[in-house]
This record gives sequence, C-alpha cells and structure tokens, in this order.
Amino acid sequence: MQIYSRDQGKREATFRAQTSAGSLTEQYPFFYSMLPVLFDCRPAKDVSVRIHDEDGLPTTASLLITDSLGRVYPAQGKRALPDLWFERHIYRKDGEAIRLPAGTFDVDYGRGPEYLREKKTLAIGDAGVASMKLELKRWVKPSDFGYYSGDTHIHAAGCAHYDSPSEGVTPDVMYRQVQGEALDLGDVLTWGPGFYYQRQFFSGHVRQFASSTMKHMDMSLNPSMTQGAALLRYDLEISGFPSSHCGHLVLLRLTKQNFPGAPTLDDWPSWNIPILKWAKAQGAVVGYAHSGFGLVVDTQELPNYLMPRFDGIGANEYIVDVTHRVVNFVSTCDTLPHAELNIWYHTLNCGFRTTLAGETDFPCLTDVRVGDGRSYVKLDKRPIGDAGYSDWISGIRAGRSYVGDGRSHIFNLKVVSESGSPVSNWRVNAVGCSGVRVTAQICARLEPEITDVTKRIANSPLQEKPQWHLERARIGQTRKVPVELIVNGVAVQQSEIQADGALHELEFSQKIDRSSWIALRVMPSSHTNPIEVLVDNAPIRASQASAQWCRKSRRRLLG
Repeated sequence: MQIYSRDQGKREATFRAQTSAGSLTEQYPFFYSMLPVLFDCRPAKDVSVRIHDEDGLPTTASLLITDSLGRVYPAQGKRALPDLWFERHIYRKDGEAIRLPAGTFDVDYGRGPEYLREKKTLAIGDAGVASMKLELKRWVKPSDFGYYSGDTHIHAAGCAHYDSPSEGVTPDVMYRQVQGEALDLGDVLTWGPGFYYQRQFFSGHVRQFASSTMKHMDMSLNPSMTQGAALLRYDLEISGFPSSHCGHLVLLRLTKQNFPGAPTLDDWPSWNIPILKWAKAQGAVVGYAHSGFGLVVDTQELPNYLMPRFDGIGANEYIVDVTHRVVNFVSTCDTLPHAELNIWYHTLNCGFRTTLAGETDFPCLTDVRVGDGRSYVKLDKRPIGDAGYSDWISGIRAGRSYVGDGRSHIFNLKVVSESGSPVSNWRVNAVGCSGVRVTAQICARLEPEITDVTKRIANSPLQEKPQWHLERARIGQTRKVPVELIVNGVAVQQSEIQADGALHELEFSQKIDRSSWIALRVMPSSHTNPIEVLVDNAPIRASQASAQWCRKSRRRLLG
C-alpha cells in the first residue's frame, strides 16, 4: 500500500474493518473496529533529467520508473497533466524534472520502436540534488532513407482521456506524446464526444511547438521554427455522427471543419459520400478508420472470399465509395490484419487504386501509446510547417509509403520491367512485358532472446492486441522473419531475413502476364503500398473472383 499526503511530516491514518451492514453496526458496535496507523510522510525530490538523442541533441523520451516491488512512479492515480493516468510511462524532455521519494528505482527508457529500450538504476538519497542522464540509441533511422513517420489517428478527448472525456487535454499534452515516440507527424482527430470543446484547436494549419517553451503557434504565422521538431495538426474523425453506422471516416488536411448547413453534429449527413465529397473539395485526403471492424470472417487467408457482416465501424461503405472515386485510403495497424487487407486487395484487383495508412486510434483502441501503427512516407526533405505536412499527406494519397509497427521497414521498393521501363507515379508502363525485377532494402529487429513477454505476443490469439507486431512473424525459435512478394493479393515468393536490425538488400524476379499490382509485406508487421505494372497499357482486372466478391459485398452492405 502507498499512502500520500499533501504535506510532509508525521500523520495518522485510520483503518476500519466492518463485518456487517450499516444498520447492524449501529445496534452492535462490536461488528466493526478501527485501527490507528502512524506514519511519517517523507518529502519527494525533484530529479532533473538530461535526455540526449543518438546525435547528442536534447530530446523527449518515454520513461517507465518502477521500484523493487514493481510499483510505478509517479503513481498513476496521483498524476497531473501532462502525465496521463492510464499510461504506465511518462514523457520528459531534456532539462525537465520528476518528483520521486528517496529510494532505488529502475528506469526503462526509449523513444518509440525505432530505438533500443535501455535500463538504468537510479538511487535517490535523503539529501543532495538528484539527477540522471539518459543517452538514447537507435537501431534504425528511416529519415536517412528519406522516410518520415506519422500517426494519422490519435485523440485528445474521449475514451481513456482523463476526468473530463468530453473536454480532453490540450495540444501541448498531445505534442509531448508525439515527440516522445519519435513521430515526425501526428494528426489529432476531433470526434463526437469532444467535438464542441476540441474544435477550438482546429485552425486548418499545422501546430509546431518551440522545444524550449512547449508553446504552440500556427506555422502559417511562424514558418521559421526548428527543423527537427515534430508536426501536430488537428483534423476530424467522423465518429459519433449520424453516418457512423456506415463506417468511421478520417478526414486529413481540412481547411474547414463545419459541414455546410449543419450547426450541430446531429445535422450532418447520415451516409458518407456527401461528407467525402465535401472534404475532397477542400483538398482533404480521406479514408476509413480502423478498417477491420465489421469485416472479420472465419479465416486468416489472404485473399479470401468469405462474406463479412459489414456491421462494425470499419470500412463498411468503402465498398461503394471506392467506385465513386471519393476515398483515398484504408487505415491499418489497429485491427485484425487480414480483415483490413482483404477488402483492399479485392478492390485493387478490380482496378480501384487506394492506399494504406497506419494509425493507432489512441487512446481508444489502445491506451498504451501513440504511434503503435505508423505510415512512413518518402519525401525529399523533412516535413516542415504547412507545406511539409501537405507533402506528407500527399504521399499517403499517392502511395509513396509503407505502413507498420515500426519494428520492420521496407525502404525504396522498386519494380523494373524486362524492357527497363521506369516507374512513374508508382506505375510501370511495360510493353510486351513477361517479367519484372523487384528490389527493396529491408530491416527488422526482434529481441535476440525469446522472453516471457515476446512469447506471450507470439502465442496470443490474433484477436488480442497487439495484432500488428513483428514478434508474430518470428520463424520458430530463430531470429528470422519472412518477407513476401505480393502480386494481386497473393504471396507468390518469400525470402527470410535475420531480424537483427541490419539492412538487407532483397531482389525478386517475377513473371507477369497481365496488368497487375505488386507489393512487399512482413506479415503482420509492415506492408508497402502497391506499384502497378500495366502491360501494354491495359487496366488492372486481375481477378474475376475479386469482382464477384465486391459485388456480393455491395449487396450485403445495402441489404
């Protein structure tokens, strides 16, 4: 038991043991007893923290602090913002402090899945100034390959957020989460429960935060902020709206957040196409959230032809919207992988090009951390301000990206036809093509030894979180994982790599006899967006069975 007091010094607490209902204790006082307990409340100390990134620069990191009994500090039930009560860890930036009592503590620290988790012992005495220095270490840096990470679905209100979920927390709290997990970009989505309070933080512009003050400002007004800082922007999830039964929408890069003629949420349209058209008319990039909800069937085969119920909050109306060319992506990494991917594979096979986006839906589908699901977008330079954010979002729409849990990475996917036709806008125009050469640079990292934690993840049912995790791809007792070449939704070749953090150059040769789409995946950890190979400029019509599945799905959705 931990006892807290506002003030230091000697205090008394009373423990009461009651063995019956209140009416009996009034008649028979001996049915309860009271025991006074004296204790000395010792003062906590401010422990200063110095945190340096792998390049030696100051940064923000996540810290999990426990004592010898496994108790978490600061205690989750006694926290104040910016620390969130539902997270075991906290975030601190270089130069900040943590209040801790005297004692010995274990500090587990890192900065997202691209970093190694390090451990340190911290001893705090009754006297003197306490401090600790934490040096972070990366195992991979995607920006060295031109890729920048983002989580397109996080929330500042609703679900687990604090005592007032209808209000939630402020942008500086969410920015700390994004920085602490080494995301280059975070999109905070206002939705039903917190809409009327949280909409004040929407501006149609990126918010970026000065590292010294954590004060926010619109980048449109001050584009000269530090170039290494993460970007934060507020947009919308259409959840808790009249159209929610059609599937929840993610609307990114909005300039306006109020639907015309809808003064309240109840006045919004009851289906998704009008909302998608309205958003796209203002330059937004739009897609479906947590796509697998309502699409789960009794198989993990990909592709499969079983008929889902379309009764959840995932990519329901997507099967209709995609034919109207009003949807850009489906979101992945936070529901069952085969449910997310199956509908996407079938529509790609019918020639409808949409892309994948990685998301977390923090703190609703998970309250562990932001960035458990990520998009990595290829850019010429680090995204800065509104222009950088727009380029990153355009990369999602174009498919210059891969998604995943951050534990495996697929860089520089290239497809070259036998005739040497170059890739243009993720498309290869092949003349008389009978084959292609597929190359990529791939790295992944599993823990060297199987532990109770890694074993639990690997052996748990796929319905249990984390559903996207590299540990599920481990081959037996080895440190190897499979990399699959996907053609029209079918795994046609496989290569194994050591998940030791080293970079591996992979190459596949594949026969192509008709227009097709090609991707790579490490299942269920990462997946590229497709490259189209158009043979003699013919459109992709890869599977009659996929077309029949889509037609039946439309009937099921509307029936």
